[in-house]
Amino acid sequence: MISFRQVGKRYPGGFDALKNISFSIAKGEMVFVAGRSGAGKSTLLKLAAAIERPTSGSVLVKEQDTGRLKKSAIPYLRRNFGIIFQDHKLLFNKTVFENVFLPLQISAFDPREAASRVRAALDKVGLLGRERAHPVELSGGEQQRLCIARAIVNRPSILIADEPTGNLDSEYSGIIMDMFKSFNQVGVTLLISTHDEFMLQKLKPRVITLSQGELST
Repeated sequence: MISFRQVGKRYPGGFDALKNISFSIAKGEMVFVAGRSGAGKSTLLKLAAAIERPTSGSVLVKEQDTGRLKKSAIPYLRRNFGIIFQDHKLLFNKTVFENVFLPLQISAFDPREAASRVRAALDKVGLLGRERAHPVELSGGEQQRLCIARAIVNRPSILIADEPTGNLDSEYSGIIMDMFKSFNQVGVTLLISTHDEFMLQKLKPRVITLSQGELST
């Protein structure tokens, strides 16, 4: 499903965010990327989602080498993904419904089918009753659930989340963890970065640990 082969990522100025990273994730696996802030977790997730390309080595997603794909092919590859960013990237001038509807609108879904999918996604995360609200009216935990709804509305085979419980209390963290577990149980492949020890202890997933851009054993 996802394979890193001796991957390195160097940013302008000579900073090596990742060095010689190799691992594979099978279809349907739940894998967490752990490590301190600055260890390279976010960079690894961006490479897995083809948001960035490796400086060296190769990243394969569904047997496609992302570093060799034409730019025009990247959007088609990304249709396999649902992505939850650390900074939410919500549109605060849009309603809850409109935020989740937008990815389907961009993909030219039939409006009626898209609306049905949006309501199903909002129901899944417990926000169906808030569809006319704006993100500013939601709590931090509800905003995170809105991000999850937006990420799953296209029914992705791979879900990537960057520190999804970083700013949440234990109650909301537990809710988010239960959601991820339920997605995984129906076959979604999960790749999640975290420094949340409680999440790791509760879910007991496979863990890849990074330290200063390298795999830590």
